[in-house]
Amino acid sequence: MTLEQGIFILASLLMLGSALAMVTARSMFVAALWMIGTFAGVAVLFILLNAGFLGIVQILIYIGAIAVLILFAIMLTPDVMGLKPGPRYTGQWPLAAVMASTLAAVIVLLLVRAGSDWRIADHAPDVANFAVQLGEAFMTHYLLPFEVASGVLLVALIGALVIVRDE
Repeated sequence: MTLEQGIFILASLLMLGSALAMVTARSMFVAALWMIGTFAGVAVLFILLNAGFLGIVQILIYIGAIAVLILFAIMLTPDVMGLKPGPRYTGQWPLAAVMASTLAAVIVLLLVRAGSDWRIADHAPDVANFAVQLGEAFMTHYLLPFEVASGVLLVALIGALVIVRDE
């Protein structure tokens, strides 16, 4: 087993474990914390696929912004942190387990029949200069749409502040 395969297995276990803990957590706050682990595993997979820019964006945007925003929303929403969860067993676990197993079997069967050589990253185009090319495109050819989008976001932010402001 190579180092890349070991890192892939660890990242996959991190993602699957975090996702399972996230959907079974009794508290929304704890579930949001487990979601950060899932996002981190996805970032590691992006980096393994030679998409370092996407990995960094995953860390900055999803972990650094969206997850923190969700945590703030949970903490600032009244009565969310103190609610008691409903019954844990609803009788639907056996059906869910059968459906998940069937889906996993179908996916594995399709992947085996596809006959891929499992080295997608080797066939990917050269992305070493992707971040530089993206920055140059934003600041030259797509400068006007980029600035319009930032202006729209600024207007939306100011509008949201005006709406929620106390009189």
